[in-house]
Amino acid sequence: MASKILAAAMVSIGMLSGAAFAEESPFMVRARAVYVDFANGQNGMAARVEADSRWIPEVDLNYFITPNIAAELVLTYPQDVDIKVNGTKQGTIKALPPSLMLQYHFTQLGAFKPYVGLGVNYTIFTKRKNILNGAGEVDGSSVGPAAQIGFDYMLTKNWSVNLDVKYIKMDTEVKVGGSRLGTLDLNPVTAGVGVGYRF
Repeated sequence: MASKILAAAMVSIGMLSGAAFAEESPFMVRARAVYVDFANGQNGMAARVEADSRWIPEVDLNYFITPNIAAELVLTYPQDVDIKVNGTKQGTIKALPPSLMLQYHFTQLGAFKPYVGLGVNYTIFTKRKNILNGAGEVDGSSVGPAAQIGFDYMLTKNWSVNLDVKYIKMDTEVKVGGSRLGTLDLNPVTAGVGVGYRF
């Protein structure tokens, strides 16, 4: 009898927690200001080629599969990236760097809700031949893993402030006059601060 009562109680708790989660929308949107700090690792380069670090706007869309597990799509519009060769600006390309992350959210700390995530970044480079007056170019795209750590602090049931840091594996081949110059390991660390809204 005791085991039946315990089983019934556990089922009831599960139904109540499921209902509570159902009442809370699984959708969340955030807007961030993000500083992209490129590592600019040089691999086989005869000249020092660098992408200039910069601030960019970012919007991300979250879908909570469970109270702890969420998928995040990180978006922005194509961003200008200045390219320097041996310290001198030699052109500007555009980069569109969406990421898709799978996150684990820690929910037992009240309003403070930290999370960790792993995923993939796919960066598309356009205007990629706009270096050294057209003599230089980079690849059309880069695919690599991404990792993140961050937290939301809930101000109300819906509104939160957010801090987020990501590491993104990103590289591209650099060519001059059609010949391979080497690989530019961009590998940025991004640090963002913003606000979120849970629908």
